[in-house]
Amino acid sequence: AGGPPRRRTRRGGRGGVRGGDLLAFAAGAFRGHKLRASLSLLGVAIGVAAVILLTSLGEGARRYVTGEFALLGSNLVIVLPGKAETTGVVPVGGVPHDLTLEDVEALRRRVSLLVTVAPLSVGGLTARFGERSRDLTVAGVTSEWKEVRRLALREGAFLPPGDPDRAPRVCVVGAKVASELFPGRSPVGELLRLGEERFRVTGVLVPRGVSVGLDLDEVVLVPIGHHLRMFDRRSVFRVLCEARTSEDLEAAKVGILAVLKDRHDGEEDVTVLTQDALMKTFGKVLGILTAALAGIAAVSLTVAGVGIMNVMLVSVSERTREVGLLKALGASASQVLRLFLVEAAILSTAGGVLGLLAGGLGPLAIRALSPDFPVVPPAWAVAAALAVSVSVGLVFGVLPARRAARLDPVVALARR
Repeated sequence: AGGPPRRRTRRGGRGGVRGGDLLAFAAGAFRGHKLRASLSLLGVAIGVAAVILLTSLGEGARRYVTGEFALLGSNLVIVLPGKAETTGVVPVGGVPHDLTLEDVEALRRRVSLLVTVAPLSVGGLTARFGERSRDLTVAGVTSEWKEVRRLALREGAFLPPGDPDRAPRVCVVGAKVASELFPGRSPVGELLRLGEERFRVTGVLVPRGVSVGLDLDEVVLVPIGHHLRMFDRRSVFRVLCEARTSEDLEAAKVGILAVLKDRHDGEEDVTVLTQDALMKTFGKVLGILTAALAGIAAVSLTVAGVGIMNVMLVSVSERTREVGLLKALGASASQVLRLFLVEAAILSTAGGVLGLLAGGLGPLAIRALSPDFPVVPPAWAVAAALAVSVSVGLVFGVLPARRAARLDPVVALARR
C-alpha cells in the first residue's frame, strides 16, 4: 500500500487510448493480414456498389418514364377502345363498337373542356424510294398530333389541317427514314411509295428516338383517313385529348365517357385514362422495383458483414498472446473492445467509400452507352449505403471484439 504509484502507460490507465494509437494498432493488424483484410474490404465495396448501381437503374427508369409522359404534353386524357377492368392499365376486354373518326369529331364538337383531340392509327408497311426500301411503322395522325406530341421539324412542314377524309396524299418522315431512303439529299417534295400507294414528303422530324413505345426516327406519318383505308380499318388505335387545365381533367374524362356512351348505344365500351393516373401507376410500380433492387443489393452488404465478423474472429484467435500482453500491460477490457471495433469500422468504412466510387462509375458508363437513359444515384441510396456499410462493420465486429476483451491475460499469454 505504501509502495510507489503505478505508472500509467500510453495505452492503459484511466486516461484511455488515444486515437492515433488506435489507428496505428489497426494499421499494424491490417499489414499482418493483408489478404484477409483486402477480401473483407472488397466484399463491403461490392455490396455498396451493388446498392448504388441497382438503385440508380430503378431511379433512372422512373425518371425516364416520367420524362416520356411529360413529352406528351400536360393535361392529357387518353381514350382507348375496349373496357379495362382495372384502372390505370390498357384494356384487355373485347371492343363491342369501333372508336371511329366520327367519334373523334363528336368529342371535338361536344366536349368543350378539350382544346385538342388527336387520333392515332398504327400499322407496318414497306417504304420504297428508287432502289431503296425498308420495313417501317406507318402512323395515321392529324395535324393536332404535332402539338400533342411536342414534335419539331428539321425541315419542311407538317401534315395540313382539315378533314382527315379529304386530306392530300402527303407524309412526314422520321430522321432515320430520311437518311436511309434519301441519302445525301432532302426528301421534301419527293414521292415515297408506302405499300401500293404514293405520298409526297412534306417534312422531316428532328431526331427524337423512342417515345412511349413509338420510334419517331423510324416512322412515317400520314393523314389518318388514308391510313385507315390503306389498312382497311374503321377503328382508331388511340385518341389523345388535351384538357384546358389540370383542374378540368376529371370533368373532361366524364364528358368523354358521356359522349361515347351516347354514340355507342348506351354502352361504356372505352377506357379513359388521365396522364396523372398513368404517371402515378408507373411511379408506384417503379418505386417498388427500386426498393426491391435495393433489398437485393443489401444482401451483399450482409454477406460482407459476415465476412468481416469471420475475419475478426480469426484475428482474435491468432492474436491471443498479443491481447494477453496488452491486458498484462494495463489495457482494460473496454480498451481492447475499442481496438477491435476500430479495426472492423475502418474495414467497413474504407470498403464503403471504395464502393461509392465504383458505384458512381457504373451510372457514368451506362449514360455513356445510353445517353437518353437518365441513370442517377438517388441521394438517399448513397447516404443509406454508406451508413449501412459502417453499421455492418460495427455490428458484426462486436462479437469478436467482446471475445477479445474477455480473454484472461494469464491464459492468453500461456497459449501457444
